[in-house]
Amino acid sequence: MPDPNHLPAGTAADGPFALAITPESAGWSASSLWILELPPGGRVDLDSGDDEIIVLPLSGSAAVGCESREITLAGRRSVFDGPSDFGYVGRGRPYAVGSVDGGRFALCGARAATDLPFRHVAAAAVPVELRGAGHCSRQVHNFAMTDTFDADSILACEVITPAGNWSSYPSHKHDEDTAHESALEEIYYFEFGETGGRAVDRGRRGFGFHRVYGTPDRPIDVLAEVRTGDAVLVPHGYHGPSVAAPGYDMYYLNVMSGAGTGRSWRIVDDPAHAWVRQTWLGQDVDPRLPIPRTTGA
Repeated sequence: MPDPNHLPAGTAADGPFALAITPESAGWSASSLWILELPPGGRVDLDSGDDEIIVLPLSGSAAVGCESREITLAGRRSVFDGPSDFGYVGRGRPYAVGSVDGGRFALCGARAATDLPFRHVAAAAVPVELRGAGHCSRQVHNFAMTDTFDADSILACEVITPAGNWSSYPSHKHDEDTAHESALEEIYYFEFGETGGRAVDRGRRGFGFHRVYGTPDRPIDVLAEVRTGDAVLVPHGYHGPSVAAPGYDMYYLNVMSGAGTGRSWRIVDDPAHAWVRQTWLGQDVDPRLPIPRTTGA
């Protein structure tokens, strides 16, 4: 029986969207993600409704129109070509996304309670973090986290895991609203590329694995083989590791929001594996990072 928390490519498509995840389809309260595929000259007219939206190019450039203004997103060739610039659309606003040459664009959404202005953020303003060490080395683009971007509730970042490495590890959770933990629903969206290259593996040969598991009080059990275009939902529970198969670099986009208090990313490691963080102190970061060696859109 298919796992409702693993959405293989194409199984949650809707019109121009290769992937459409909403609170209604996911059975939760706040987080959304649409992967918009536009042909050359393509354009869609949309409305943010109850959500705030981040328009993030995965490949290609775009124009985003809102409030009688238009911003140009320079974008990038692929998700392995460094961070991208992005646009923000507040709740309750009609907007349009168009592309002269076509491309793929992530529309990251979260339920919002306040109105914030339409705006553009340059790729050069996106912090790039090399996290972990050794085989747990990964690259994080913190484009819409609490301390990097002003928003109502959305939290979002990109992670690149070199072939053969592990990320989202130690396994951690954020499903309770406490002083040490945030209650956040999370979406993982995956793409893969041959190691050392900048092109996405559209043939879906590249693969990895992703794990989600629960607690005795809130069980959940996901062990998914993931490929380009797949998504995994994390309504609650410990999640990680995300493992990239040898030969294939792994990319994933994380979109988070929730019904908890405030906009913050507080996580709790699985106590069984928390000690692994200390082993990084004696290891170097994987020399293959950053990917690419010169980042930027």
